[in-house]
Amino acid sequence: MNISLEKIDRVNALLTINIDKADCQERIDKILKEYRQKANIPGFRRGMVPMGLIQRQFGKTVLVEEVDRLMQEKVNEYIRDNKLKILGMPLPNQEKMKPIDFEHQNAYEFVFDLALTPEFKIELNQTDKIPFYTIEVTDKMIDDQVAVYRERAAKLEKVEQYQDRDMMRGLLVELDENGKAKAGGIQIESATLMPVYMKNDEQKAVFNNAKLNDVLTFNLAAAYDDNDIEIASLLKIKKEEVEGHKGDYTYRVEEIQHLVPAELDQKFFDQIYGEGVVTSVEEFRTKIKDDMIARYQGDSNYRFLIDAREYAMNKVGKLEFPDALLKRVMLENNQEKGEEFVESNYEGSVKELTWHLIKEQLVEAYGIKVNDEEVRNMARQVASMQFAQYGMTNLPENLLDNYVQRMLEKKETVENLVNRVIENKLGVALIAKVTLEKKTVSVEEFNKLFQS
Repeated sequence: MNISLEKIDRVNALLTINIDKADCQERIDKILKEYRQKANIPGFRRGMVPMGLIQRQFGKTVLVEEVDRLMQEKVNEYIRDNKLKILGMPLPNQEKMKPIDFEHQNAYEFVFDLALTPEFKIELNQTDKIPFYTIEVTDKMIDDQVAVYRERAAKLEKVEQYQDRDMMRGLLVELDENGKAKAGGIQIESATLMPVYMKNDEQKAVFNNAKLNDVLTFNLAAAYDDNDIEIASLLKIKKEEVEGHKGDYTYRVEEIQHLVPAELDQKFFDQIYGEGVVTSVEEFRTKIKDDMIARYQGDSNYRFLIDAREYAMNKVGKLEFPDALLKRVMLENNQEKGEEFVESNYEGSVKELTWHLIKEQLVEAYGIKVNDEEVRNMARQVASMQFAQYGMTNLPENLLDNYVQRMLEKKETVENLVNRVIENKLGVALIAKVTLEKKTVSVEEFNKLFQS
């Protein structure tokens, strides 16, 4: 057996491996003997089948499997022992790889294309300046978050007169062209309306200061901007039936419910943050501010890593890649999409690959490692943020633990979590290495950074 490497250029190489049948004959004989012991062939007792018959039935299959196994084992061993840095897996060379006749040949040659990783060195230090944005948490932002929490914990209270954002119940009656109740027309008892969600300001104004038992006339189609789905939902009919019911309606107000924000009391504080965590309005606002600063710190770090990525890629410059070979890999992985897909997406793939190689080098240089506990903590953090989006900030520990466990049972999720831990650690390491150009911005200014 012989293995040789021929470098075509800086990023392409040919790996040739020659295997003789004798290199795997001992293992082939052993496998065939095991087959003989287990073979159940009519006319022969178990273990007494002639070896010639076993050879004729299974010899070629075993030979092919063993040559392939030995070839893969030795190729991987050669790459590992010679510390070859390659992109992806070796691919059979389409020109030099000759068909193999396992029936008559005793020597087999395999030729593989290797995509070599481009050689470069990335180093970042205090001479490198990268922007770092801190989001200012204002009193208005805290006020708005307090209002959100109060509204989430609000209660409905029956009132006599309509105010903006109130919910109404009443009798909805379809009218004819003369303004009378339409014969055979639609009548909906206890129809629910929230005028605040109407699209037309003129129709919305019809309900201003409405009182119990008032009868109001409005145009349903105009109120909802001819949105057949919303109209059908209100009238409890099919969307296809809406066209014949877009005229005027009367609405007799039978009930008005006003959303009363929760009081800023201890019961409310406990509901949001847990029993006894905060005990006053001042502590509540401070806790909200601390939470927002922590959340925005994560956003700042995320933005910093984006800017650090762009900076590092510009510093490294355009790397040389084995384009033809990488496009071939993309095409094999996306055969149903064809060459047009490969050509239109190749540049973006190369950019991602460039960052991957830079990140890989930096992670190794900074000695970044990831353990199971860190992955679990990241899963817990992600889960908490997901629940917080729906106002669920005080979940029972067992519920959160069970959700995290389900996350960790999915391989793809775990891989994403590991990558997030690595990038977080890399961001922290880079913050300590480079010079930060610190800038304090509003949340609106920060969001605009992602629009460019």
